[in-house]
Amino acid sequence: LVERAVDHATERGDEVARSELRLVDAMRRIPQALILYDRSGAVAFANDAAAPYLAGRHSEALVEEAIAEMAASVASGAKRAPEAVDLFGPPRRSIVVSATALVDDPVSDGRSAVAGQGTDVLVVVEDVTDRRRLEDVRRDFVANISHELKTPVGALSLLAETLLSEDDPAVTRRLTARLLSEAERVGRTIDDLLELSQIEAGGVARREEVPVHLFVAEAVDRVRPAAEQQQIAIDVEQPGRDLVVVGDRRQLVSATYNLLDNAVKYSDAGASVVVRARSVAGSVDVCVQDHGVGIPTRDLERVFERFYRVDRARSRETGGTGLGLAIVRHVAANHAGEVTLESVEGEGSTFTLRLPAAAGGPSDSHEVG
Repeated sequence: LVERAVDHATERGDEVARSELRLVDAMRRIPQALILYDRSGAVAFANDAAAPYLAGRHSEALVEEAIAEMAASVASGAKRAPEAVDLFGPPRRSIVVSATALVDDPVSDGRSAVAGQGTDVLVVVEDVTDRRRLEDVRRDFVANISHELKTPVGALSLLAETLLSEDDPAVTRRLTARLLSEAERVGRTIDDLLELSQIEAGGVARREEVPVHLFVAEAVDRVRPAAEQQQIAIDVEQPGRDLVVVGDRRQLVSATYNLLDNAVKYSDAGASVVVRARSVAGSVDVCVQDHGVGIPTRDLERVFERFYRVDRARSRETGGTGLGLAIVRHVAANHAGEVTLESVEGEGSTFTLRLPAAAGGPSDSHEVG
């Protein structure tokens, strides 16, 4: 089809032929795979995205089979709905194949086609993996947040109803304290949701040079009251004043605070949490180490997911929302960095937030303290 369009443009040299050539070139660049079958069932045109499916190897061969079967079915006059093909990979992918008959006279809506003689068929193949993944995330998010809010909201309703019929001052005080606790739990969940939403939507709002010791100190100050209440010591190995990153100070404080808060929640009374920073080959590592319960190997890849909890019973006791580590991951991504985890069950965990160092900062690999 491309060669014919080029020949027409060369022979005729008119604007119509050039328009045809531009149209064909545009079809070649469309990200969805387009395959045009002529009336004999041969491929008359295929754009660049269609190449992997026409010489299908491995899992793509399943898509090639679906394309051929649907094209033949539509060419014979059948009506076919789009068909989903799931490829189990790795990586796992979701492909949607759809086909439509093309007629010489579009105004006739296909009524002039002779039955059994076939027709041109356009097949469109679209990779909807990312869309499906986003739908799954959205569905899981709605289910999770509904679950997270249903429990405390139900408790608030029950406590309020009980208070209405309670005359004992001691019981009333106890119920009121519980009511306040559940209200604070709802507030923390909503605050974390808003913070995560702002970080996801806004990315890095400001880019400025931020000394590491400043945002670490601010995060420590925020978490210290909770640590003291649980008798957890926060040991800070003070970063050097020359250790600087570029980014959004508010987000950096939030990420460091959430790492510290997580460490405090999962440490036993009398334990300590250590925070340190070091320069490593053009990057800055902010490390938070605890000596708490640790994380099982099977959970290491999932702890950064929204609402995922290793120990749901302990999370209820500590009041965690399950959003803190998700916030850390998004802050790291917004700063072109990463967050990693090393953990031994029963011995503790070390989270490392790696951020690009500001230009002109220390370049040698050394720990600062």
